[in-house]
Amino acid sequence: MHTHRWKNKIVDPKQLPEIVATLKRAGRKIATLNGSFDLMHAGHLYIISEAAKVADILIVALNTDKSIQQYKSPDRPIIPLNYRMEMMAALEFVDYVTWFDETDPRKFLEAIKPDIHVNGAEYGQHCIEADTVKANGGALHLVDRIPGLSTSEVLTKIAQLKSRD
Repeated sequence: MHTHRWKNKIVDPKQLPEIVATLKRAGRKIATLNGSFDLMHAGHLYIISEAAKVADILIVALNTDKSIQQYKSPDRPIIPLNYRMEMMAALEFVDYVTWFDETDPRKFLEAIKPDIHVNGAEYGQHCIEADTVKANGGALHLVDRIPGLSTSEVLTKIAQLKSRD
């Protein structure tokens, strides 16, 4: 019988500061990663697995549907937040999954104060999160993207296949 332990990984953002404080008191190193993670694919899996390697605990924060519509497109996300969180929580190297309603994660990062914040290398050392992370004693860890593996590129491929029909 399969248990659904992964469901316990999904945590309301209001509960996270207390959880993180307990983990830090226990000497655990915290890494954060954020994004929409819409249409989970191998590129997502790569950055998540790389993020898990840099700390004891990995917290992944997902943009809500509303925030994705504001910063990407009214037609996105393809997959609603509850399902995106379930898929993320099912990954064994993810410890906690939460969400944020803003278009960028700075408020979330201010609350968590991660030891390491992981981001795609395409955003660079001067990404929007950098100052917040560093002001709270954290560091950035950048991960190179695998060419051809972004959700936009996957959607483009699907559209090209559909246009051939």
